[in-house]
Amino acid sequence: MSAASEVNVKRIHPKKFALWMAIVSMIMFFSAFTSAYIVRKSAGNWLSFPLPNEFFYSTAVILMSSIAFYASKKAYLNANSSLFKGLFFTGFAMGLAFILFQYQGWVALHKMDIDIETNQSSSFFYLITYAHVLHVVGGIAALIVTMIGVLKGNFNYATDKRTLKLELVYTYWHFVDILWIYLLMFLLIQQ
Repeated sequence: MSAASEVNVKRIHPKKFALWMAIVSMIMFFSAFTSAYIVRKSAGNWLSFPLPNEFFYSTAVILMSSIAFYASKKAYLNANSSLFKGLFFTGFAMGLAFILFQYQGWVALHKMDIDIETNQSSSFFYLITYAHVLHVVGGIAALIVTMIGVLKGNFNYATDKRTLKLELVYTYWHFVDILWIYLLMFLLIQQ
């Protein structure tokens, strides 16, 4: 046998590859929004407004959800089914709370008479935050599908297939978490 045929090639799972390609496209999508924001802001006639506290609360909640999901994966891999399930449901509930806080932030802006038609700056703000929440809703949908398996008891012990499902869902969730932190920092700096 030749040395070339003995080389062990490590390949990425096709579903992981597809997820990473989707993440790259989402990065490009939000990069386009933030670039357009910067270009439009430099043209003048830009309204600065304070961000309501609800957007900071939502940040804390989504960070805690990622921590809960990280810990739940560890519990799953250590065959601690009850801890895994508790942390999974905690992370899921915090994901829903993130959406609720975002909505409350939009309501607070509306009470300050800042809505989507106020100025280009508010239009961009709503566009960016709405687009992010839609991506979070996609993550919630994936979590619901996973939750059905958890409730059926399919995640009581680790298998390669179940571990892959968790890795895909959690990777996406951690991505939308990091994306929100980037967007919030961007919006704060631009204010």
